[in-house]
Order: sequence, then C-alpha cells, then structure tokens
Amino acid sequence: MAKLYYESDADKALIRSRKVAIIGYGSQGHAHAQNLRDSGVDVRVGLREGSSSRAKAEAAGLRATSVADAVGEADLVMVLVSDTEQTEVYENEIAPRLKDGDALFFAHGFNIRFGLVTPPDGVDVGMVAPKGPGHLVRRTYEAGGGVPSLIAVSRDASGKAMELALSYADAIGATRAGVLETTFEEETETDLFGEQVVLCGGVSALVTAGFDTLVEAGYQPESAYFECLHELKLIVDLMYEQGISGMRFSVSDTAEYGDLTRGPRIIDEHVRAEMRSILDEIRDGSFAKEWVDENRAGRPRFNELRAAGREHPIEKVGAELRAMMPFVSGGRKRLEDVSGG
Repeated sequence: MAKLYYESDADKALIRSRKVAIIGYGSQGHAHAQNLRDSGVDVRVGLREGSSSRAKAEAAGLRATSVADAVGEADLVMVLVSDTEQTEVYENEIAPRLKDGDALFFAHGFNIRFGLVTPPDGVDVGMVAPKGPGHLVRRTYEAGGGVPSLIAVSRDASGKAMELALSYADAIGATRAGVLETTFEEETETDLFGEQVVLCGGVSALVTAGFDTLVEAGYQPESAYFECLHELKLIVDLMYEQGISGMRFSVSDTAEYGDLTRGPRIIDEHVRAEMRSILDEIRDGSFAKEWVDENRAGRPRFNELRAAGREHPIEKVGAELRAMMPFVSGGRKRLEDVSGG
C-alpha cells in the first residue's frame, strides 16, 4: 500500500521560512492563501490588472498585488490560475522574475506534464494537489481537519523539493488527513481520465442517456429526472461513505441484483475499449493538443457543445423541479461567495 504522510512527517518550519506568492484567487487560490496565512506563512496574492478578486482577497485580510510584483517578492510561487491561462501568465509575468533557488508549485500537473511550461534548471518544481474543491479545503481547515492531497516533484534543484512540498501541504491542512506522494504524470493522467470517463463525461452522458430512454418510451420527464439524476446523489453519497459494497448493502436486494446483473451490460467490453482509447489520447498528448488548439481558436466547438447541453430537456425539467426543492440548491450561493468565484 502507498505511504501516506501526516503532520509528524512534515517540517513545519520549512514553508514558514519562505515568502509565498499565490497566483490566482479562485476556488483553490482563496483556500491556499488563507490557510497558509493562518498557519503563519508570509503570503501575498498575485492578480491580473483589474481582477474582481482583489476586493475579496483584501476583505479576507490578504495583501493583493500584481502577478509580477508578487513573484518578484516571493521565493515560492504557487500557480492557481486555470490550466488554459497558465502558459501566458507564466511566460509574461512569472518566468522573467524567477531566480535560482526559487520554487514553482502547481495544484495540477497539466502544463508541466505536456510541456506547456518549462521552468529554468535552478528552480524546484513541485505540486500540492488537494483532492477536493477550495471551499472544502478552507472549511475543513477552519474546523481543525484537512482534505487529503497529492504531492509530487518534477525537478529537485535544491535537494529539498519534496520536503518543501510536504511542508506546504501541511500548512494548508492536508497532513491532518493524509498526503500521498505521486508524480506529475500520474496525477495529470489519472485526473483527466477520471474527469472524462467517470466523474464528468461518463456520469453526465449516462444520466442524459437514461433520461432520454425513459422519456422516449413515454414516461413523464419529471419521473425520468428523479430516477436518473436526482437520486444519483443518494447512491454516490453511500459509495463515498461506505464504498461500492457498502452502497449495495444499503439498497434493496432488488436494486442490488439489478446492479450486479445489468450493470455489466451497460459497461461492456466496447465501453472498456473506449476507456482505454481515451486514456491513450491523454497519455500521448493528443487530448492536451486538442484542448490547447480549441482555446487558441476561441473555443468554437466547446461553446457549441456547452450551449447544446444547456438546451437539453433534462435542464429545463431539472430547473423546474429544483425550484420546488430549495433544500437542494439553497447552499449554492453561499459556496460561490466563499470560494470567490
């Protein structure tokens, strides 16, 4: 079994000896900056000119400045802008100000794994990737807990890059839950695969296909929505808390028998072959190239597919039903406010 690191494994003084620049103040940025600050780390937030996040950072008691100034002051830079913005921000604002002995950190390995960012030789390159959204990273820290995280080192120029990554993870609360060492390649490839095949692509396509099948067969859209989307949370919560076997124990015998006998007919060898093909596209870089090219072209296909998804009948029915169930979405605005957008 892989080794997990905890608070007793971390050199807490290591990160406190650094001046840290958090670049970006979105979901992860706000959590990292505030948790580091509360752990006694010297933190500043680097934002683009005119960023709407400046007021949020300052309201949280953080010092916000330009990306260039933040990087110039710091000796550890954590890049938390979106994957598609990182190359431009790195080339224009970060790279000219990096010095030998600095550390460049990421919370996702995409740009390093696919060669879109190439740091200089004298800089440590590491990753600290919490396995949860920023609002959860912040909330659990404030409650005395933490969110498990991955750490990795792509370049160990100082000979202490792994220890520094673990110290950083400790300061955001991750060692309270457990920190797993990985590589940039493993984190990036498994993350993209999970998003595309299961967590986002697979689940959304499965839910939509199930809804369509029931509606086309003459059932009410509302019934189809409840069965194929609304109740999904109940099942996922059981799996999250108890594993797949625990979920099966908690549902009816009829549901479990249907799971065991019909599930393999949905996820058959054809689907598994497609999963392997998607993994190949991730590993050989073709997905990354496709996504980078799509952004450079102004996202025409992305915008078309997004618009089509929003127009699907499941969205109209879902919006009407959720309006009748305020307990479902009542916390959404609060989470958006906390995460800083």
